[in-house]
Amino acid sequence: MKRRLISLFAFLLVLTFITPLISQAQDLQSFENKVTKFKLDNGFTFIVIERHMAPVASFVTFVNVGAANEPIGHTGMAHIFEHMAFKGTRDIGTKNWKKEKPLIQEMDAKYQEWLNEKYSPNPDSAKMAKLWDSFKKTQDKADQYVKNNQFAQIIDVNGGTDLNASTGADQTMFHYSLPENKVELWFSLESDRFRHPVFREFYKEKSVIEEERRRRTESSPVGRLLEEMTSVAYTASPYGSPVIGWKSDIEATTIADTKRFFNIYYVPGNITFAIAGDVNPDHIKKLAKEYFGDFPAGKPAPKMYTIEPDQRGERRFVIKGQTQPFYLMAYHTVSDDNPDSKALQLLGSIISGGRTSRLYKSLVEEKKLALQVIAFNGFPGTKYKSLFITFAVPNQGVSLDTLENAINEEIDKVKNGAITQQELDRARTNARASLIRSLDSNMGLASEFAQADAQEGSWEKVFTQLKELDQVTLDDLQRVANKYFIKSNRTVGLLKTENDKGGPNAK
Repeated sequence: MKRRLISLFAFLLVLTFITPLISQAQDLQSFENKVTKFKLDNGFTFIVIERHMAPVASFVTFVNVGAANEPIGHTGMAHIFEHMAFKGTRDIGTKNWKKEKPLIQEMDAKYQEWLNEKYSPNPDSAKMAKLWDSFKKTQDKADQYVKNNQFAQIIDVNGGTDLNASTGADQTMFHYSLPENKVELWFSLESDRFRHPVFREFYKEKSVIEEERRRRTESSPVGRLLEEMTSVAYTASPYGSPVIGWKSDIEATTIADTKRFFNIYYVPGNITFAIAGDVNPDHIKKLAKEYFGDFPAGKPAPKMYTIEPDQRGERRFVIKGQTQPFYLMAYHTVSDDNPDSKALQLLGSIISGGRTSRLYKSLVEEKKLALQVIAFNGFPGTKYKSLFITFAVPNQGVSLDTLENAINEEIDKVKNGAITQQELDRARTNARASLIRSLDSNMGLASEFAQADAQEGSWEKVFTQLKELDQVTLDDLQRVANKYFIKSNRTVGLLKTENDKGGPNAK
């Protein structure tokens, strides 16, 4: 009886906190009085979300630049700079910046010399060894002035949490949380690290990134399959290049290259800050002007105009390895601002959104053909023409051909109008629940609002997307399935074990 009372109390406690949140997520007007948005004269955008539930605040710096914006020959550069942003400033992370700075510049010049020799028509191995030795000695000299991880330590000793960052095809995002009485510390640290980035320990950090690539892509069967898929599916769009970059490009990127990239894209008009928690908007506005108001506006960040041409026929590829088989299929679809994107989002949920989805019930539960199956729209990004992908792991003894035929049968049913109103309603409910979960914390609010405002024009899009999902009909689902899920528009990738002699399915 006591345990039941405790469980009932816990349920009521959760309900007390969650019910207002659900109401907020469903009612845009309830948020309008809690959100303050302003823009500085130089272009920086600030979104302040008041949430006085605890004396803490979360901070998100959203930069509207990702792997899709990188120049040819320097894939992975957006991710490289993400790492650099944690290396401190001219005052933080160094024992003596005046002595460290010229050594960093000298180190970069020596690396460029070594790189030039390596990629010359007739590289001299002895000269390369000498240049590399000179580079390493300069690097060691620069390292003498480094205070490792001081930027992170300052945040940690001041009660900070969730210090991290991420780079995608479309954006780069930095975030952490602090007690509400440390708001000015965030302004000081964030403005300092983006005012004059120092590129400290640049080549050591590139080694970390190269190891990350080996672990996540080269040594990962699924990582290799996904990388191969984008490079085969895309012929023009920069979505065809991996976010982490090609191995040779990572090696070839210098400090000077990365600094140029930073100067082009890390301009005020391309950066949105979102702050959620126990904060005062007037105080935030005052600090914003004080710490960010004197940044030069710079030139507007260039836009990406390359459009992926229509695919002329089905593409297929096979890779092999010491692993179990995997199946991956991708259809070219649309960017997130296209009217069809919401119908495709719901299709992904209906086809493979949990245990009630079509592919799970058919392939995993009923026919026992697959161990796992996932389908969704929006890979590897959503700003430009994207991919609707279906990933499946066959059950033991099931061929990839058999699995593919079964997947195609289920997709044909969708194209023929087999989806029911109940399935559509369930998908909408799942989308609403997903939004509510994403808004259950200061960090979730700041992240969602920053991305919506930066990429869709308004933080209110976080809520209006629910209305757009409600407007999708069964006819819309059937229409987009028949428009995009066609053979000539797809790319199929098979990952087979080394001893598998079978060829790709020619269907």
